[in-house]
Amino acid sequence: MQQEILRIEKPALFSFRECLWFLDRGYDDCLFRVGDQEVRKAILVDGHPVLFSIREEGRDLVIQPLSGRVTLRGQSELKAYVMEWFDMHTDLSPFYTLLQKDKKLAYMREAYTGLRLISIADLFEALSWSIIGQQINLNFAYRLKRRLVEAYGEAINLNHEVHHLFPKPAVLAVISPSDLRSLQFSESKARYLVGVAQAFADNKLSKSQLQSLSTYDERHQALTAFKGIGTWTANYVLMKTLREPNAIPHGDVGLLKALEAHHIIRERSEAQKIQSYFRKYKGWESYLVFYLWRSLS
Repeated sequence: MQQEILRIEKPALFSFRECLWFLDRGYDDCLFRVGDQEVRKAILVDGHPVLFSIREEGRDLVIQPLSGRVTLRGQSELKAYVMEWFDMHTDLSPFYTLLQKDKKLAYMREAYTGLRLISIADLFEALSWSIIGQQINLNFAYRLKRRLVEAYGEAINLNHEVHHLFPKPAVLAVISPSDLRSLQFSESKARYLVGVAQAFADNKLSKSQLQSLSTYDERHQALTAFKGIGTWTANYVLMKTLREPNAIPHGDVGLLKALEAHHIIRERSEAQKIQSYFRKYKGWESYLVFYLWRSLS
């Protein structure tokens, strides 16, 4: 039975095209599919797997449930997820005002108008992805993620297409690191992933716990207390999941490359110069990082 279509009015300075470009950068991401002006994704809605599509229609984003029953409560949950995924609550005007004052980056205001900081709403997924991607190239990181997801995640099969959900912490908490070694995970990454999964399963770490902390420093320290979560990983997750505005993934190779390309730094070791530059974007540091990543195309 055809389920009710859900609509979300797009905010000002929002570009679905730019958001789709970011999602469809040529990597083999197993957690969504970008097609003809739409994206399909499977998530848990009201505790049950649901596959849905998102497309643009006039002033709205249109959400179409494709598989799995969505209750009235689930409809609200699904709309909230999409708004969070595409950061539709944020007014980008102050950020664009800062960009316009910056001779080196002013072009971004027009070139990337409406690009939103695409989130990873699930904290466990974000941490796992960050651990997977440590010190390897992105192509191999995506291969490892696919192996993990296909081995341990739920899936929805629709019209001969398989749509995966990220594994639950409780599933990975009970496996052995050696099980991940067979998927070509390094020994350390296998131990870190299982350890973080166990922390979630034992309620020692959760998104709500981090959100209850009052400062960035407290949230950062709460994350880095766990093995495998260093400064880069903590800041990446705070940026992508908790939308911490001043989270900067220091040392990120792509970020350093973009700063060099815009002649903001000459050497990647110029930490003070980087800090000084980001101070001009106080409250918008994470968006600046995201737009600098976008410029690498």
